Amino acid sequence: MEPVILRTTRLELSRPVAADVDAIFEACQDAAIQRFTTVPSPYEHRHAEEFVEKVAADWTSGAHATWAIRHGDALAGMIGLYRLDGRGSGELGYWISRGARGRGIVTEASAPVLDWGFAADGLGLARIEWHAVVGNEASARAARTLGFRYEGLRRQALVGQSRRDDGWSAALLATDDRRPQPWPVLGD
Repeated sequence: MEPVILRTTRLELSRPVAADVDAIFEACQDAAIQRFTTVPSPYEHRHAEEFVEKVAADWTSGAHATWAIRHGDALAGMIGLYRLDGRGSGELGYWISRGARGRGIVTEASAPVLDWGFAADGLGLARIEWHAVVGNEASARAARTLGFRYEGLRRQALVGQSRRDDGWSAALLATDDRRPQPWPVLGD
């Protein structure tokens, strides 16, 4: 699969490249990114270099589609569709650098990723899942805003480098409208 560039009013989503390594390394020093994502902890410079190489290989193989979120000249985060199994499903994942949080970047970047994931001339997925460590309310609020339906708690389902965490699970179907739905874990 060839990498695709997606754009919004403020953002460009494109494959991360070697020039992004230092920014990725810096962003992944954030304790919240290390706690709530699958990045290695501690995060070393070589991890960013390996990540960029892996993303290129994953695009080629079709296993995952990962984009760097670019806001102007700054790398604001990463977003992708993961676990593309060839059976019509995938998983939305993202992280946003500390300085870019709270500006609607996740929801803005996610919309074209979801559109492309569901589109017949994109991946043609039927279902896109979302998972997060219990307590990651910022990620949950973004997923809810995007129209994901909360499906439940998955006990000890999220495996990190040195721990297992309970996880929240949600999904969006190609046929769903994307209006926000109530999520009991967010007090709705």
